[in-house]
Amino acid sequence: MTNFKCLTLTYLTHASYASLNGSDKEADNISSIKKIRMNDGLEYPYKSSQAIRRDLREQLAVMDWELSEAALAKQTKGAAATLGDPETYIDDDLFGFMIADKVTKKRTGPVRVSPLISLEPYRGELDFATNYMGVKAGGNPNIFETEIHSGFYRGTILIELDRIGVADAETYKLDLGAGEKKRRVAALLDAIQNLWGIGRQSRFLADISPKFVAAALMRVKNPVFMECVRVRLEGEEEEKKLGFVEYGLIENTLKDCEKAVAHWVLGERKGFFSRDMTAAKPLGEAFNTMRGWLDEVYGG
Repeated sequence: MTNFKCLTLTYLTHASYASLNGSDKEADNISSIKKIRMNDGLEYPYKSSQAIRRDLREQLAVMDWELSEAALAKQTKGAAATLGDPETYIDDDLFGFMIADKVTKKRTGPVRVSPLISLEPYRGELDFATNYMGVKAGGNPNIFETEIHSGFYRGTILIELDRIGVADAETYKLDLGAGEKKRRVAALLDAIQNLWGIGRQSRFLADISPKFVAAALMRVKNPVFMECVRVRLEGEEEEKKLGFVEYGLIENTLKDCEKAVAHWVLGERKGFFSRDMTAAKPLGEAFNTMRGWLDEVYGG
């Protein structure tokens, strides 16, 4: 491997009518969504990093990768865990594991995932519904509500390329060749490009796959775009419908991190935003560029 340490990408998606990730119930008949209160005093919905990791795992399974099956904990009151075999299973390699036993078996995942956080605050919208399942049996209709949201969401994923397929402890075996390392990272990029949430999709189907990406192949480990991809909603009425991605902040980030960034690419779904970004490639081409970087990292 050459001196490349990570591949980081920050992505934007948009949900028109969604309830992406459930939270604790605030009332018996209201199903809440996860929210965080920002320094402006407003609450912003988010989908947890655990949920995003689960989504990526499930997409890998859809792509015919065999996943590590969950096993019961060996310790009393211990949490269930995977098989802990990263040599065989891609998810144990990419996302890590911990098996509590007499000797704890642990791998810190080289794929780091942020929550998918909305760029627009929660506005109090609720979906009203009635469950009639028990009416024929003499029961009453069950009335309930679900918190919903519409807006842009931003997330970041950092892949520690130098740790893929490499053991970081003596308690498990992992020593993959360059070809298999490349194959696994390429599969992860495919899963990210086609990211789809598995939770709350029966009534609130949503497409959370990236509509914009800012990605870099780095000589250090730093999610450089994580706080530097923004959507501008101000402007003419037509622009307010979806907004557009600000290029200036991304350009400044690339200038500031010039020594650390080996390669970079911007990609967007052309025609999706109120105006296209000249510096951005079509989304598919951007992901192909990232896959091409893997030839430099692991060999062609």
